[in-house]
Amino acid sequence: MTPGAADGPATKGRSRRNFAGARPVMDDVAKLAGVSKQTVSRVLNDHPAVRAETREAVQAAMRTLGYRPSRSARSLASGRTRMLGVISFDAARYGPASTLTAINTAAQEAGYLVSSIALDTADKDTVVRAADRLSAEGADGVIAIAPQLWVARALAEAHLDTPLVVMDNDLGDGTPMVTSDARTGARKATEHLLGLGHPTVRHVAGPTGWTSADRRADSWRDTLKAAGAEIHAPLIGDWSADSGYDLGRELAKDPSVTAIFVSNDQMALGVLRALHEAGRGVPEDVSVVGYDDIPEAAHFLPPLTTIRTDFTDIGTISLRILLDRIDASSGPRTPVPPLTLIPVELRVRDSTRGAG
Repeated sequence: MTPGAADGPATKGRSRRNFAGARPVMDDVAKLAGVSKQTVSRVLNDHPAVRAETREAVQAAMRTLGYRPSRSARSLASGRTRMLGVISFDAARYGPASTLTAINTAAQEAGYLVSSIALDTADKDTVVRAADRLSAEGADGVIAIAPQLWVARALAEAHLDTPLVVMDNDLGDGTPMVTSDARTGARKATEHLLGLGHPTVRHVAGPTGWTSADRRADSWRDTLKAAGAEIHAPLIGDWSADSGYDLGRELAKDPSVTAIFVSNDQMALGVLRALHEAGRGVPEDVSVVGYDDIPEAAHFLPPLTTIRTDFTDIGTISLRILLDRIDASSGPRTPVPPLTLIPVELRVRDSTRGAG
């Protein structure tokens, strides 16, 4: 077979390869459409200053060549990769997982890809390496789901050179922070139980050093103090149902315990089982309030009174603030609030009732 016989039809149609046999590139699209490479880039980035007929010609050339634009091609006109980075911790838990899903959905709607790095080790070097990797990939901005105090310190030392939004933690340098109103949530939970006539409220807290757990415990303590109620030391869990069960068994031994506020719904599930096994009825003997309102909370036995956190709002609003920061970095800087609190809501179900 001669070279001409093999190459003729493919060269004539240039259907999916350029003359060198490589995948089609932006130059091929520009030549076939009869426009400049800059015009192709503007079409890729939906630039408004492109005539409709020109846009149609460029898109037709892309289809003919089977051209798939890379991120670098899309960034020529805008100076952006249209890729965002997310650093997350303990990503398997309901809250971080739900937040990450919301970020991905909102980013897709805004025309961005998301590169996620899930970390499970609590050391500064790991955080710095993750930040460096996203920076090297050309992320236009980064969201950090940072539930622990050490994460804030590590992020502050990473010195990211891209816009950053942090969830749950304050870096102390004006970086925007988005978080649920944990103090109000814990106050509502505690006031609900006190309002039912319980003399005091015991607390199963999340792990020390987690900002949400610390804020809930502080607010629970402040609410009891303001009410003049007795304050017992909180019992510290690890967010799991197993730890809730172990701590619930301890509380079940004390007949004076009539009300328990638990720092998340998974631990509350363990508390409910422990109380049931000890013959302490819920809510007949003990009222229990959880936190987060996971989808299963309404199906616990009994259905769990809890504080609802809107993790979708947290993720969506974090992304919106990040995109505002990205836009501001290429023009006049618009004010970005240093703190955005997402409201919470008390959901009353069958696990609480009046004392006595």
